[in-house]
Amino acid sequence: MNKAVRTRAGAAMAGAVLLVGGLTACGGDDGGKGGADRKAGATASAPAQTPAEAVKASYLKTVKAGFAKVELSTVGADGKTVKQSGTKGWYPSTHDITLTRDKGDTRSIMLGDTVYSHMDKPVDGKVWTRMELAKDGKPGVRLNEDPAEYLAMLLGQQKLTFAGAERTGGAETRHFKAALTNEDLLKADESGKVMEEKDRAYLHEALKKISAVEVDLWIGADGHPARVDSVTTGEEGTSKTTATFSDYGSVPAITAPPEGEVILFDEVMKRSGS
Repeated sequence: MNKAVRTRAGAAMAGAVLLVGGLTACGGDDGGKGGADRKAGATASAPAQTPAEAVKASYLKTVKAGFAKVELSTVGADGKTVKQSGTKGWYPSTHDITLTRDKGDTRSIMLGDTVYSHMDKPVDGKVWTRMELAKDGKPGVRLNEDPAEYLAMLLGQQKLTFAGAERTGGAETRHFKAALTNEDLLKADESGKVMEEKDRAYLHEALKKISAVEVDLWIGADGHPARVDSVTTGEEGTSKTTATFSDYGSVPAITAPPEGEVILFDEVMKRSGS
């Protein structure tokens, strides 16, 4: 089948935008609530932990949670906006989300390297396509835009700073930020002390495609990321993303669609002549 078609479709079904991004390195607009909500009650006092310690503690706690609800919006290098709403999981990367684009909504389910996408029109009575992202026995490397992944990017980063205690989404949080180069992303060695080696190697492989990233991270009172804004520059240009996370560890497990409702993506493309 046409390689360009398969690549574009795979990217869409795996989350539409595989590069991380964020609305501004300065904190952006708080989903309509504005800076007043974030700054209300903020103090200039330093946190009890160093930024590195705070991120490490949040990472270890978030890894154990496994899943969270997500609301995410990305403005790509082409100026188009893609939104994701639903559940994301990590280690392995999973999601059950609704993708909202200019052409409408699509439900996507991902379990590791297997991605299911819901079709508007059934084919042979089947309403889901299945695509395998792994190739030649190697995993399909991409970023999942989940909270554990964002934290992992910041492990061991010396440029990470504490920006203050702030309110975001109506809750008290601690705001951290960092502007990192590709060299920064790949050389930080703290991740090797707390991440499993296979997860660290996978993340570093995905980060090779990123030349620079600016991250603003808000950690809530529960120790989990409440919000992440990021601006990422990669092979396809610069993208901006804002993401909010909630309900850690309390969302239903992600499951595949019934096998009888699934058809291979390649088979659908073959029939369409692509």
